[in-house]
Amino acid sequence: MMNNTKQTFSIKDLENLSGIKAHTIRIWEKRYNLLAPKRTETNIRFYTLDDLQKLLNISFLNQHGYKISKIAELSAEKIPVLVREILNNDRSSDDYMNKFKMAMINFDQSLFYTTYNNLLNQKSFREIFYKIFIPLLNEIGLLWQTNTISPAQEHFISNLIKQKILINTENLYQEAPSHNKTFVLYLPENEIHEIRLLYLNYEVNLHGYKSIYLGQTVPLKSLEDIKKNHENVTFISYFTVEPTVERIYTYFEQFNELMGKDTALWVLGKQIHDLKLSSIPPNVRLLKSIQEVLEIL
Repeated sequence: MMNNTKQTFSIKDLENLSGIKAHTIRIWEKRYNLLAPKRTETNIRFYTLDDLQKLLNISFLNQHGYKISKIAELSAEKIPVLVREILNNDRSSDDYMNKFKMAMINFDQSLFYTTYNNLLNQKSFREIFYKIFIPLLNEIGLLWQTNTISPAQEHFISNLIKQKILINTENLYQEAPSHNKTFVLYLPENEIHEIRLLYLNYEVNLHGYKSIYLGQTVPLKSLEDIKKNHENVTFISYFTVEPTVERIYTYFEQFNELMGKDTALWVLGKQIHDLKLSSIPPNVRLLKSIQEVLEIL
């Protein structure tokens, strides 16, 4: 449930989020009293959201040359202030990643916007997506899979990133397409992971093509209406979790039955990585990355 915001964390969660080994965290606790974990009724240690925020800040300061012994002498109020001062002056990708991670953990929309706007002063939107957002999304995916962050936190940061892609795409619609080919971007039924598809839609428009964006969980049957009303159409889809590997070949067959074997379908996503090329219909093109799509646009 999206409302199930995670409020307590194990020491393994802290290790996953901060990159600091659990053994080191325990040493910092005992030697410097930097964290004070609580215990359940069955004597299991756990940490709060405040503990996690503090550890992220401590890790950040430590990476920027502050000794743990000196950090331990700082007041609880001074630590985040010092972090913000460094972040305002430091412009490395890792620091921006930390900022976005902190925004996610604390549901801090203002921090997300401030960080993004500061990035825009130095990089293009395309650079931000490739150098910051993609690594961030990859890390968030691992944190979500290991139950380190809650679904609510994952949804929060993902939707803010989607918002930025949509805004940048909308700005491109002010210019008429320079090519007569149309790209139709959609996700198959029960597939909801659309950030990369949204970004591809941005690139399609940036390259001067017309796009029709259909979004999440689109039944194959509904694509027929597109084909009836548009010529020179190429479909693009992302298979992240659906269809399952066992059903992909059947999916391609059903696509061809409905759309015709002359209709191009480009597919990306982890579900296609181990497919046998010899079993793929000629009109279906498997692409390993967004960069590979850009090379043929």
